[in-house]
Amino acid sequence: MVLKNAAILVIDDDPDVLTAVRLLLKTEAKEVVTEKNPENLRSLLAAKPYDVILLDMNFTSSINTGNEGFFWLKKIKEFGSDAAVIMITAYGDIDLAVRSLKEGAADFVVKPWHNERLIDTIREALRTKGSPRTGISNTPSKDSLIGSSLLGDSEIMREIFYKIEKIAPTEANILILGENGTGKDLIAKAIHEHSLRAQKPFVKVDVGALTETLFESELFGHKKGAFTDAREDRVGRFEAANGGTLFLDEIGNISLHQQAKLLSVLQNRQVTPLGTNLAQPIDIRLICATNLPLSELANENRFRKDLIYRINTVEITMPPLRRRGDDILILAKHFAGIYAQKYLKPSIHFDSKALEKLKNYHYPGNVRELQYTIERALIMAENDTLEARDLIFSPIESAPLLDDEPEELRLSTIEKNTILRVIEKHNGNITKAAKELGLTRTALYRRLSKYDI
Repeated sequence: MVLKNAAILVIDDDPDVLTAVRLLLKTEAKEVVTEKNPENLRSLLAAKPYDVILLDMNFTSSINTGNEGFFWLKKIKEFGSDAAVIMITAYGDIDLAVRSLKEGAADFVVKPWHNERLIDTIREALRTKGSPRTGISNTPSKDSLIGSSLLGDSEIMREIFYKIEKIAPTEANILILGENGTGKDLIAKAIHEHSLRAQKPFVKVDVGALTETLFESELFGHKKGAFTDAREDRVGRFEAANGGTLFLDEIGNISLHQQAKLLSVLQNRQVTPLGTNLAQPIDIRLICATNLPLSELANENRFRKDLIYRINTVEITMPPLRRRGDDILILAKHFAGIYAQKYLKPSIHFDSKALEKLKNYHYPGNVRELQYTIERALIMAENDTLEARDLIFSPIESAPLLDDEPEELRLSTIEKNTILRVIEKHNGNITKAAKELGLTRTALYRRLSKYDI
């Protein structure tokens, strides 16, 4: 069915939303009916059929279900309607909206929406109306949405791909959570590339690696002569990202003093470079990432709650690789193809025992550890088939335990000795050592400080 012939029902307790949708769709659809009270749904659906229903997920009604959207979605089905239901949700309910797809919703839109996106969503719901549904698997393919870097076909990754598609075109600030090596930077890049700022700069800063003295200069810029080594004007990362996206990685590692500086800039939407009193307005979309769980960030002795609210309009949690099932094999074959080309090797295959070993390993270093494992295996491979013995995981995780120490001391000793051995092997080259250990340079520096190396 085409939109011009469609009858659309909009259920939302916000009169401004009802007015906006009615004005937008009155020239696009055959009929648009709006209703504030979802308890009138039965009579509305009994009076006439609708092709599409736009349904808010939260109402100030007497129904106390925890989330009214699920309740009324179920009722629409019970009332015998075959309308395609599109959920209307706020940023904070995106996880629930994704779940609603499994409950039978056709799609969801995020408030405030872009008009063209809403119309496209309705058209797509009409086009696929009546086709068999299997949850979110009918969403746009991961390849067309994400590209070749962020891969996966597990249910948990399909949900993340869908969230990216929905939130990328908005201006919401994003907080990406997840263990080291899960691909948080790839998520940030994907959000930027599918946003309305895609043609503008994408600027990444590892703020956890910035010292107190460099923090303001790097982020906010400085004027010539502002301090001893300021030999010329320098544009800060905020100004460099103006009009585009600023990605602050390892946000959980900055001090409370740095957090106060950052919060001031985000609230005022302007930066003042060191050495001047002239503030520069900024227009950025902010994405942050951390390997700390949200519970640790909520500790006010470590992180300001007002800053969490500022950076965390929507959160995305990247799952550890051990929870991604067959994605492990998809990624392993992807990396094998990359490194076969890089090192001029023939097409590489895995035997059954190698595949079994890959699936059964727990990957404390996540995707980054898998990537380096496959690279090492290809470099050392004698033929075009990788066997289980060719797959040697991170020495930090696989080093043998010493029986004469308590477990917690043994693990620390193993890690320290392994780091020393690998650094010595690479003649003190931290970049190469970190790569072999399956760590970032920042993570390796933290361990050097921890063990006073």
